[in-house]
Amino acid sequence: MVDVESDGPIPGDYSMISFGAVIVEPGLARTFYGKLKPISDAWIPDALQVSGFCREETFAFETPTVVMERFGKWLKDEIKDRPMFISDNNGFDWQFINWYFHHFAGDNPFGHSSTNLGSLYKGLVKNTRDNFKHLRKTKHTHHPVDDAKGNAEALLYMKQHLELDIKL
Repeated sequence: MVDVESDGPIPGDYSMISFGAVIVEPGLARTFYGKLKPISDAWIPDALQVSGFCREETFAFETPTVVMERFGKWLKDEIKDRPMFISDNNGFDWQFINWYFHHFAGDNPFGHSSTNLGSLYKGLVKNTRDNFKHLRKTKHTHHPVDDAKGNAEALLYMKQHLELDIKL
């Protein structure tokens, strides 16, 4: 499960500021957190504010190459098969992770696919207007590890209580 915070709507023109990942398994103990130095001069103050950081703070973060290579190694060490990318807004989160992996690490270990947690839930409950967010236990704080954990908790609930047959 992955969550991204950025200072704008698209990668390349704007920067991924931080992201979190959690291996979806009971206990949710295996997590990754990365904070990345901006890659462009463009940024939207309201977008950055969501992350809780000011622009000056972000300049002290690690370079994207270092963070993405470390994340790739973490994924390889923690997951024996190809990892599956899941997020609650994969249209947003995926574009940043995919772009940053290809641009700064040369390859995306997730491959070319992602899964949207909200769409998965809608299919399970057979209602396109229903929302999974009530299944989170961890408060949604916009700290990406907290948000990834909350979403992972919801996925574990779906697996246990809604007959979701998925290998995690």
